[in-house]
Amino acid sequence: VAASAKGFRVSKQMELMGEHPIGELVLDGVDGELLGDEGAGMKLALGTLDIFRSTVGAAAVGMARRALDEALSYSKSRKQFGAPLAELSAVQALLADSAVELEASRLLVHQAALTKDQGQARVTYEAAVAKLFSTEAAQRIIDRCLQVHGGNGVVKGAAVERLYRDVRALRIYEGASEVQRLVIARHLLG
Repeated sequence: VAASAKGFRVSKQMELMGEHPIGELVLDGVDGELLGDEGAGMKLALGTLDIFRSTVGAAAVGMARRALDEALSYSKSRKQFGAPLAELSAVQALLADSAVELEASRLLVHQAALTKDQGQARVTYEAAVAKLFSTEAAQRIIDRCLQVHGGNGVVKGAAVERLYRDVRALRIYEGASEVQRLVIARHLLG
């Protein structure tokens, strides 16, 4: 339904952590604006979840990439014990683990999108795998990157502090991680 359609309005916009808009929509007499067939709304809605889940995965990849970039930059410039943090093997391990999970996430999101772009009607399994892995990995990656920043990472307004708060919602949107596990298991057992 077009935002300009008569009878359409947002009745309540909720304030959430981060920049994730959500609200209640009112469709009051929005005649002639039907998408799909009458009575087939649930099927249409579930089909769009495949696309939305992949885009949530892509958002998680972007957030994780930003956090890793911040941690790489910080670890090269911040000195501890007379040398940059980046020279410490413990910091290098945090960065390496983050890079591996980021690459895996990116590839899973690309695979889900490519499968859809190639014309497959439903990519429920691929989208659930991409969304589950990338959002959970992003949470871990951002946590590690915040750890690299130490006390500076928890300062309000720091990029990694904001990412740490914002990524949490992605593990819930378009079906929480637990829902994705059920979707994946049902596909495997189906």
